[in-house]
Amino acid sequence: MAATPARVRALVLAALTGLVATLLVTAGPASAARHRDGLSGYAFDARCAPTQEQMDAWLTASPFWGAGIYIGGSSMSCRTTTTDPGQPHLDATWVARQRSAGWRLLPIWVGPQASCASGYADLIDATPTGDYAAADARGRAEAAAAVSRARELGLPRRSTLWYDLEGGFDVASDDCRRSALRFLSGWTRALHDLGYRSGVYSSISAGIHALDNADNLSPGSYAMPDQVWYAWYNGRADTDVDPQWVRGSSWEGERVHQYEAQTTATYGGVPLTIDRNYLELDGGSRAPKNLRACGGTRVDLPRYPRLRSGSRGARVEALQCVLRTQARYRGRLDGVYDRDVVKAVRSFQRRADLRETGRVDARTWQALFSKGRTPLLKVGSAGRDVLRVERALRGGGLGSVKVTGVLTDRTSRGIARFQKRVGLAPTGVVDDATWQALQTGLR
Repeated sequence: MAATPARVRALVLAALTGLVATLLVTAGPASAARHRDGLSGYAFDARCAPTQEQMDAWLTASPFWGAGIYIGGSSMSCRTTTTDPGQPHLDATWVARQRSAGWRLLPIWVGPQASCASGYADLIDATPTGDYAAADARGRAEAAAAVSRARELGLPRRSTLWYDLEGGFDVASDDCRRSALRFLSGWTRALHDLGYRSGVYSSISAGIHALDNADNLSPGSYAMPDQVWYAWYNGRADTDVDPQWVRGSSWEGERVHQYEAQTTATYGGVPLTIDRNYLELDGGSRAPKNLRACGGTRVDLPRYPRLRSGSRGARVEALQCVLRTQARYRGRLDGVYDRDVVKAVRSFQRRADLRETGRVDARTWQALFSKGRTPLLKVGSAGRDVLRVERALRGGGLGSVKVTGVLTDRTSRGIARFQKRVGLAPTGVVDDATWQALQTGLR
């Protein structure tokens, strides 16, 4: 049948609609892509996927960028009965929505446990025949099942799938330890063959310790996971390790530390029972390489003073640079507060609903630095938008905030102080209301 212009338009629209849906599932937004380039920050795991309403409340009120979620396995504890598939909220739409919002999901597979672990019906076969061939084969089979489930959920290739080897099993038991290592090696090799990355969760003194010392048993014979996630309940939000169990050089920049277990936390009025984690993955959050602007002008000053017509010097040059990038100033960066600078300042103040004086005070500095787009930012966010927030806070008078381009706990505390001063909930998260307060010069 010949294609009419209307039919062609309909076909094109359908194709574009399908493409957009595919991109939502596999790519996520720019913020999520930046996380996968490296993230240092907080994560929670609630095991069973929260509702969409719960995730939305925690997105804007909690410090967490990461969320660990069980996606399957024979030992997954979300089931209420043996026939219950578990995870009633978890499907491809749920995953796409979280990734589109900026969450970094940590998908967890909970299958057979170490042969000497207690309390589990499904255990790794510890038969030593063929260098624990049965354990290796089972690890590969679990990886294939996890990948199949990950694909159903729309988790893209190169995602890390985490194997949960629970409990402080006895690493002194030779068959138990070796069969667990062979199982995890099969898991890792199969994931790599299928285009995914391998992660392993376990106690720092059990599974992770065994992995880190595997070469002492049989050098080079075990495939190591790309990333590790260790339970070590010392209450410290970092990715340090205890050297008696794991070497400090092992998996640097590719660790998740579960530092507090089974605590009830409330954010945005929504309580959840969670484990708390701190992560540093893919090398961690990275600051912009160059903090200067306008071809090399230093805009980060020890303090941001009041400036007016007739002022001169490096501080005026910094102002001129910010005006050039934020307020369409076209004059020279000569450090002279002349009529062109006065005109640009007045124009900006008028558009920002500030008092139109032509002079620069703390409110104007703050609004100038924060002008622009308004992405959600929290601990672990990095890049030019973080620089804008840090500079706006300093320009507005919070000199304790450092300008690094990475939103740290220290920055978050400064954000919370600002939010409290202007009557917002002191979450330490830069949401739309916080951006609005910054951009309107509220102090």
